Amino acid sequence: MTERGASQVHREASSLCIGPSEMRWTGSALEMDLHEIGAPLPRRVRGKIRLIPSALSARAFALDDAGLHTWTPFAPRARVEVALSQPQLHWSGIGYFDSNTGAEPLENAFAAWTWSRASLPKDTIVLYDVSARASPGTGAAAERSLALRFAANGAVEEIAPPALGELPMTRWRTSRHTRADPGEEVRLLKTLEDAPFYSRSLLSTCLLGKRTEAIHESLNLDRFRRAWVQCLLPFRMPRIAFRS
Repeated sequence: MTERGASQVHREASSLCIGPSEMRWTGSALEMDLHEIGAPLPRRVRGKIRLIPSALSARAFALDDAGLHTWTPFAPRARVEVALSQPQLHWSGIGYFDSNTGAEPLENAFAAWTWSRASLPKDTIVLYDVSARASPGTGAAAERSLALRFAANGAVEEIAPPALGELPMTRWRTSRHTRADPGEEVRLLKTLEDAPFYSRSLLSTCLLGKRTEAIHESLNLDRFRRAWVQCLLPFRMPRIAFRS
């Protein structure tokens, strides 16, 4: 999460280097070498991460009416292996890999969004709710919902969005919600990240009639726009001299 200038970014067909860190696609796995300094408390972050997809998907989804922002879930389900030497940390488990691309800053197009991903015995469910900013002259904000079921082979099916439900507010007093089967309990198991404009959480939920756990994120871009939040960003996302 360190911001770097163009001279420190190098991209090839199967690799991407950002400063001293690199990721590369081997044909069967995405491998990452990390050489970073953590924030806000400086400490070295060194090690390797491997993401081995169960299947790949190249289908992109538009997040706004103008098509300026797209989201692509390249690996809806994968195995992740983490081996860090600094700090000493090793684990493996189920993971996920996606990409957001856009032709303008996110905060120009959206007021907020929530996203979640859950693994079922044979499928992966991804839910995405986007609140777009009002179009000029209309005064009405557009709401867009995606509810997707990915099969083990990567095939994707759009399903009806489950029922909407509220989650407890974060410590920074930002609201968050999710979707689940009607009448089923959704419990917040743990908040993994709690920032002024962003939260990442672990939920106990029910989707397509099956109890499961889901990773959930909530992004408040109205809060992100505020001057006091912008002043905090360099403490979590340090900048290395921007050079062309």
